[in-house]
Amino acid sequence: MVAVIEWTGAEARALRAARRRSVRDFAQELGVAVRTVSNWEAKGASYRPRPDTQAILDTALARCDPATVLLFETLLSETASRPGPARVPTSGPRLWEYETWVDDLERAVAAISRQDFAFASDLLGRWWSRWPARDLDDKGLYLYARTTTLVGDLQRDQGSVLGPLSAARSYLEARSVFEQLAVPRRIAQLDLSLAVVSEMSGRHTEAADRYQQLAADPRLSGRDRARAQLWVGTALDKTGNHTAAAGFMSGAVRLFDSLGEPEDWSVAHQKLALAHRGAGDLAKACELIEVARRTGTTASPMQQVRLATAEGHILLSDPGTADEGLAVLGRAADTAAHYGMSHQLRSIEGIRRGFEQPARSLQRI
Repeated sequence: MVAVIEWTGAEARALRAARRRSVRDFAQELGVAVRTVSNWEAKGASYRPRPDTQAILDTALARCDPATVLLFETLLSETASRPGPARVPTSGPRLWEYETWVDDLERAVAAISRQDFAFASDLLGRWWSRWPARDLDDKGLYLYARTTTLVGDLQRDQGSVLGPLSAARSYLEARSVFEQLAVPRRIAQLDLSLAVVSEMSGRHTEAADRYQQLAADPRLSGRDRARAQLWVGTALDKTGNHTAAAGFMSGAVRLFDSLGEPEDWSVAHQKLALAHRGAGDLAKACELIEVARRTGTTASPMQQVRLATAEGHILLSDPGTADEGLAVLGRAADTAAHYGMSHQLRSIEGIRRGFEQPARSLQRI
């Protein structure tokens, strides 16, 4: 969910327009006077509402559906203040095309979330290279950068993290456009995505350092900062520093609880279970993975595979449950292969090899 660090009259006007409300209706929804809303919009970016009103606007934005949020972001990008004159394209998308573009991005987000990679690729491909950047105004550039970011998400979830056609390349391209448009929150989010790429490509210490910086970055929302803290732990866990990893993860659990983020809270327990497994505390690991199993609310194939992989890894650590662990990993591998999640499939194969190699060594002896 988008977060506004500080509301001004410009953001308030964009929110009203995205919700397609008149000044009177918008004022009634917020519980403020019509004159108050008119005053915000007349003064624009120079006006800062009081802290209590900032909170009211935060709540109004949080209640918006994804399509309204995306339209809010797009409208806001048009009025973002940055050096230099606004871009005036000689050709490019018309208004109805912008609306279709926004709609397709929303559909692509949903498709990626359920690992329907083919459909997401088709939706994004309609817009990604449709117009040269020189033919796009600021709204078009903003949507282009959002499209490129989603292409990166798609590539990342399919396991393509490095190289010419990879998540890293797409994220860097999107980041450069958001820098041009001066959208700091999006830049920080892409920095977080690039840290994920570093972790996925094996640069765990580098990723942990970057996550730790982003966990305190005011450009990010509270949820993104909490996720960054959780991921400090995941990266440290992969370096073998299980005790420090568990500390960061436990802090993230508390943050997700205070933010009211049940799914992230559940995922954090899953990660924390692996840290305790690495430290040799299998009883605690089993307890935590059971909490993750009971409380998870997302039925996406990606999260199913991640949870099953974590559970299988823990079960393999006890000779008494090793056969069950192999069965759980087998089912996870089948799901990962079916949906084209190659990074998860490689992780599962790595866990299997790590389990089987000691047994082979004993057979040779």
